[in-house]
Amino acid sequence: MADVIFFEKPGCGGNARQKALLELAGHRVIARDLLAESWTPATLRPFFGDRPVADWFNRAAPAVKSGEVVPEAMDETAALAAMVERPLLIRRPLMQVGDRRDCGFETGRVDAWIGLGGSPAPGRMEGCLRPDMSPCPKPSGPKP
Repeated sequence: MADVIFFEKPGCGGNARQKALLELAGHRVIARDLLAESWTPATLRPFFGDRPVADWFNRAAPAVKSGEVVPEAMDETAALAAMVERPLLIRRPLMQVGDRRDCGFETGRVDAWIGLGGSPAPGRMEGCLRPDMSPCPKPSGPKP
């Protein structure tokens, strides 16, 4: 099975379900905080491959939902600059296995890439599950 570097938004329920499915399939998940990573256009670009620029975006990001950021109106350079500045715009998760990288969690695509062991995906695996599309709660942790 594969070692999957998995860039997530900590506390995101969708990312938690995706990691659980990968682990159930026998993969080792190495979780990293997408929002704390020091992204550059050069380090971010390989995750998007040949996908259209509009598919690089997290559709649940507040700036996208409000219309402040319109993915279809951006070229590659503008999109990467916006995502480096505001990582919430990045479609999650970003995953890396060996030298290959990908974004999002389309179960058919992930299964063809690294295998999901025949585990049926329990419902929708990508995007926000909150009916009102409100942001995921911030992770709780020890208070200073």
